Amino acid sequence: MIRLGGVNAAVESAPSELPTTLGELRAAGYAPRSVKAEIQENLLAALRDGRDPWPGIVGFDDTVVPQLERALLAGHDVALLGERGQGKTRLLRTLAGLLDEWTPVIEGSELAEHPLEPITPASLRRVAELGDALPVRWMHRSERYTEKLATPDTSVGDLIGDVDPVKVAEGRTLGDPETIHFGLVPRAHRGIVAINELPDLAERIQVALLNVMEERDIQVRGYTLRLPLDVLLVATANPEDYTNRGRIITPLKDRFGAEIRTHYPLELAAEVEVVRQESELTAEVGDPLVEVLARFVRHLRESTVVDQRSGVSARFAVAAAETVAAAALRRSALTGEDPAVARPVDLESVPAVLRGKLEFEPGEEGREHEQLLHLLRVAIAETARDRFAGLDLTPLADAVADGHAVETGERVRGADLLAALPELPVLHEVAARCGVGADEPAPRIASAVELALESLYLSRKVAKDVRDSGDAVYGP
Repeated sequence: MIRLGGVNAAVESAPSELPTTLGELRAAGYAPRSVKAEIQENLLAALRDGRDPWPGIVGFDDTVVPQLERALLAGHDVALLGERGQGKTRLLRTLAGLLDEWTPVIEGSELAEHPLEPITPASLRRVAELGDALPVRWMHRSERYTEKLATPDTSVGDLIGDVDPVKVAEGRTLGDPETIHFGLVPRAHRGIVAINELPDLAERIQVALLNVMEERDIQVRGYTLRLPLDVLLVATANPEDYTNRGRIITPLKDRFGAEIRTHYPLELAAEVEVVRQESELTAEVGDPLVEVLARFVRHLRESTVVDQRSGVSARFAVAAAETVAAAALRRSALTGEDPAVARPVDLESVPAVLRGKLEFEPGEEGREHEQLLHLLRVAIAETARDRFAGLDLTPLADAVADGHAVETGERVRGADLLAALPELPVLHEVAARCGVGADEPAPRIASAVELALESLYLSRKVAKDVRDSGDAVYGP
């Protein structure tokens, strides 16, 4: 189980001016609200104020987000369906940001009950005994989001609860509600429960959620506890699992008010933004190379040699960017170059390292690396064509043809790459097209120049001789 606060980090303590007893809470005019009403009101307030309720969510503005907002405003439980790596879990975690920052609970209560609406026998007894002196604790919204990865070994006791043998041994009878050890869902009372990969739950376990979602009560070992649970239940599923590896049983599907399909980024700019946002880079990776990786991933999603039923996760592009940065950092250590800046030569590390993250169609065995390398070169050519559109690279090609061969590789410094070429005005324009100034360090300029050289090679205007060591030479 994971508890986290989505976009909000938990803080150490509640503001001191908040009420600390039931009497003070009543005097302050606090009125209980259901979790769905709370989310509705806070979402509407954010929309009216022009605030983004979904920080960190990229590419869903005109598709998934409007559907999710409508579902929440309707008070529906939600299932998100989509291939792996489409941001389903990240989207659900942002829901915690729509809860009130602080909410009152009965101090010491097992189910985070509202002081004005106790539901368990123990809390009802304490309210009757203490009255207005009942102590109140303030719970941060980060504690009100509960996440569970559905696994085949998940039991009804994990989700709903079971009889606690220790409490029975203390002398209570089996029919006593206070013998129950509550599971994850009741403990998320007045909060959000997110179940990842819902179809992986055994069907008999899914049945246990039916009463929670409709009647809002729970049944444990034949005993029905009429607990008016207040939870928003959200879930994720992969479409192929929805019907093949596992399935959401029909009665449970019927209880979800909304089923929303997610997708991979529709625009190249969104794909680039996802990589920038999610990757942790150990070296500089310029925008042109990130764009190459974004195009590469998009080509993989359209390729007939890749099994599209399993999808090409956004995590692939993120891992690719981190791999390229690591290759640049290693090259920097080998050559003593500073700063460590990725160059197109570092892209060659991607197919070999990340091939295992993809599922290929039958019949492609042995050709995986070749196919990936081809699509990577297509992405490089497209990016260079877009970056250098209208720029005449003939002077650079002529210089290489006139004997200024350029070597590149993991042991070649950027300064050495540039030193192999004569002073050419076009090189300054090449750097500018890649967002690099003429006075910036040589490694950054070299990255832009190498992209131009690779573009000339892919358009067959210069040759490229790859040596056994892995180094390459651009020449006539």
